[in-house]
Amino acid sequence: MEFLYEYGLFLAKAVTLVIAFVIVLVAIIGSASRQRPGKGHLEMTSLTSQLNDVTQYARSVLLDKTAMKKLAKEQKKEEKKQKADSKQKDDASRLFVLDFEGSMDAHEVDRLREEITAVLCVAKPHDEVLIRLESGGGVVHGYGLAASQLQRIKEKGISLTVAVDKVAASGGYMMACVADKLLSARFAYIGSIGVLAQIPNVNKLLKKHDVEFEQHTAGDYKRTLTVFGENTDAGREKFKQDLENIHVQFKDWVQSQRQSLDIEKVATGEVWLGNEALKLGLVDDIMTSDDYIMSNHPQREIFAVKYTIKKNVAEKLGLSMAAVAEKSVMRLFSKARHWF
Repeated sequence: MEFLYEYGLFLAKAVTLVIAFVIVLVAIIGSASRQRPGKGHLEMTSLTSQLNDVTQYARSVLLDKTAMKKLAKEQKKEEKKQKADSKQKDDASRLFVLDFEGSMDAHEVDRLREEITAVLCVAKPHDEVLIRLESGGGVVHGYGLAASQLQRIKEKGISLTVAVDKVAASGGYMMACVADKLLSARFAYIGSIGVLAQIPNVNKLLKKHDVEFEQHTAGDYKRTLTVFGENTDAGREKFKQDLENIHVQFKDWVQSQRQSLDIEKVATGEVWLGNEALKLGLVDDIMTSDDYIMSNHPQREIFAVKYTIKKNVAEKLGLSMAAVAEKSVMRLFSKARHWF
């Protein structure tokens, strides 16, 4: 009896602590959710300086003292020459590097538009923009807007290069094809010029349990397919027509950006590895973004441009929980399939 009493007391204390923790957590989240969204700010980092630092460190490790002294003298001469010819430095071409890692809803376009606006405010006609793009696609309107943001760069007469290290498929390729020069890593996934839509229907389940569902619309095609109601052949046909129409516009967009492409051959919804995409004309060269940046160093000043928004406590907690959930799902997914 004494053991049960002690165990019950311990259990009560533990439950009390858990409840108190939950109450405090809910209070913090509730307070944080009422905070106004944080304002964004622009970050512009010199990748040239970072590369110079890496180079200097590697040389200090690999070269002996005599070689380092000789190199230091050569660098001083080069610095004097650059200072004497400051006008040439001011007119030198610059490379602006932007990153876009797109999700299904393409909400990253909000940051992209700010970054592009910032670049366009300072870029000169002989400058260049490099987009390091990674996306498997998502909603049509989101990626349509993202592609239009990249189009702004070209309309200003500034050269646009897109580098794909992992994947640019569907909406991702809708963006990538805008580039004046499109680069791909050898094993990156490229293409998927197609349209996908799917929707569950639980109408039979509702009928089985005698649950009625009513839906009222004004307009023949206000709702073609529904989750709860009974779908019709006419609704399915209209839904398919809508998909075909979007696919036609997708193909027209890609064709307008890459006019030499055999669009009917590649607009099948398939994806190709980088070297296959090169043969089909979907990309212009096989090269990683790292190689392209290195090829522009040191003759160009290279800057990374990033627009960040400060998140409130509720958003940070939500992101942390989402990250844990994503890792758990990916862990289960990796056990259920083979990876290439």
